[in-house]
Amino acid sequence: MLAIFKRELRSYFTTPTGYIFAAVFLCASGFLFAFCTLQMQTADVSSYFQFLMYAYIVIIPLLTMRSFAEEKKSGTEQLLLTSPVSLTSMVMAKFLAAFTMFFGTLLVSCLYFFTIGIYATDPNWAKIMGCTFGMLLVGMCFIAIGIFVSSLTDNLFAAAIGTIGILAGLVVVAIINGLIDNYFVRMIFDWLSIYSRYLNFTYGIFDIASAVYYISICVVFLFLTVRVYEKRRLA
Repeated sequence: MLAIFKRELRSYFTTPTGYIFAAVFLCASGFLFAFCTLQMQTADVSSYFQFLMYAYIVIIPLLTMRSFAEEKKSGTEQLLLTSPVSLTSMVMAKFLAAFTMFFGTLLVSCLYFFTIGIYATDPNWAKIMGCTFGMLLVGMCFIAIGIFVSSLTDNLFAAAIGTIGILAGLVVVAIINGLIDNYFVRMIFDWLSIYSRYLNFTYGIFDIASAVYYISICVVFLFLTVRVYEKRRLA
């Protein structure tokens, strides 16, 4: 597992993928931060993170689209399937490599917060930390979904578009939910909505239920990825 993790993490820096992801992420987050806080001269980062979540829909597929699709396209998938490493370890290694790249880039973007002191002598750091942790969990879910979609195809473009479609659907659920009158349907949509679960973090509250929800979504999609490869190994 460690060998696959190191290989995957190294590949982000030996190919353009990691640099493109980091550049797009930091450019998008920097622009959104400047627009939502510096231009508005406010220390409230809620709108920044909200727009960043929407940006995740397009940015994170850049990180995950090659996870398994590239293996199938290049013909190295069989080496993974016949390696002594378990399928669960293989999937986890790829997930952890992508998550490490994402976490490192998110950490760099946190440097933006120090500019808030220009407009506020006492920023609400609890709210900032809550939002950041919430976005970390959202990114973790999105990465797991992207890796699952990548395991279904050998086309990088199809993996990216499929991931964008699923992520957009999960985020848009919150918007659709506000247009529905039926309480039962709204309750189901609210439970499914990734955005709705994130809201408590914007108040600086560590919502354990929401954290468990995000981790569960992540586990489900990683499990589905393992199942895909279990069937492929038996075929």
